[in-house]
Amino acid sequence: MSKISHLILGIFLVSALPVSAEVISITDPRYTVANDASGVVRPTRGMSMKVVAQHYGQPASKSATVGEPPITKWTYPEFVVFFEYSTVIHSVVPR
Repeated sequence: MSKISHLILGIFLVSALPVSAEVISITDPRYTVANDASGVVRPTRGMSMKVVAQHYGQPASKSATVGEPPITKWTYPEFVVFFEYSTVIHSVVPR
């Protein structure tokens, strides 16, 4: 067999192998993608009180500010948001 025949045979064999690929989609979880296993979209660290109110509306209740640095808790029907000064430090889905 000539070198050309070996090359053509090699290309044919490689092209006959099954090919697979994994598609990974990365979206910004701060807006439309649930950011925990419960499936609840909630505020993320660093958001301001103003942005949280714009995106999620007014909370069902607001706690009084406690401690130093001042920590405030906003309770929504599906999650609770904790602020240090006016910045989100954590949000949780109660069990």
